Amino acid sequence: MPLDLEALHTADADDAAAFFAEADPESLVAAVAATSDDDLLGLIGRDEIRPAAILGILRRLHEYAVPERLGTLHGTVRIDLERRGHLLERHALRFTGGEIEIVDDPHGPVDVVLRTSVLRFVRLVSGERNAGLEYLSGKLDIEGDADLALAVGGIFRVPGTDGVAVDPTALDPVDVATALKHAPRQHLEKVMSSGFRPVVLGEIFRRLPEFVDPDRARGVEVAVGFRLLGNPSGEVERYLVRVSDGVATVTPGDEGEDRDATVTCHAHDYLRLATGHLNPLAGVVKGQLKVKGDRAKALQLSSVMNIPSPR
Repeated sequence: MPLDLEALHTADADDAAAFFAEADPESLVAAVAATSDDDLLGLIGRDEIRPAAILGILRRLHEYAVPERLGTLHGTVRIDLERRGHLLERHALRFTGGEIEIVDDPHGPVDVVLRTSVLRFVRLVSGERNAGLEYLSGKLDIEGDADLALAVGGIFRVPGTDGVAVDPTALDPVDVATALKHAPRQHLEKVMSSGFRPVVLGEIFRRLPEFVDPDRARGVEVAVGFRLLGNPSGEVERYLVRVSDGVATVTPGDEGEDRDATVTCHAHDYLRLATGHLNPLAGVVKGQLKVKGDRAKALQLSSVMNIPSPR
């Protein structure tokens, strides 16, 4: 029997607590997914019932988790729920090898802090949003252990199924391009200085060959190295991208490989370049992309790529 969220319109705190304690998880997720953002906020965003609703969800979080993934988590996560930058409520969860404990005092030491809106929190928990993309877009803020935060974002399943609803580390370049559409550059610098950096770079470079236009790349022979700066460790990540007669290959590292040019840039600028948010010529002119070697060859590589278009 479909779950009726409309009952929350007239609910008080006790009613909301009982509703979320007793609701069938599979039916609840289906009902949330079928409800528009405006309607969902109207139902659970009211100050009278929001704390009871959020606490009810947190108490049953283990029911929405994939046991194998939950079992690998260790650490304390604080969740700050905001409305237009104003803190509404704060909760802390302790993950210990398959167990989730609500911490009595959420103001104590934690490993990571997640900041987002009530609406996005509910969408994340119900498996409708990708925590990695929300982080890239700036709609989810992470302070502290980003690896732990994104691991938490990857434990959720749709009740009634066994698989992960959304894997934050599986980043489709088109989705990334969409997420970056309105993301401030300063925010991207922060993201690419966090533990999420190797995940983003690894996925973007792994998927890059899929975006070569075979017609434009036919007969083209070009090899361009990329040196990516800004890693907090001081390490410079290196990749070699080679296009040969319509086919692209990506090789981590660049030592001992012949190349036509080497592009040096910060990782956040490469991310913008690879997703169509930084014009390669403009990047060179502004000094965001520094090219050593054959500049025309470096630009030729961009010309044979079908840069993802944001949705």
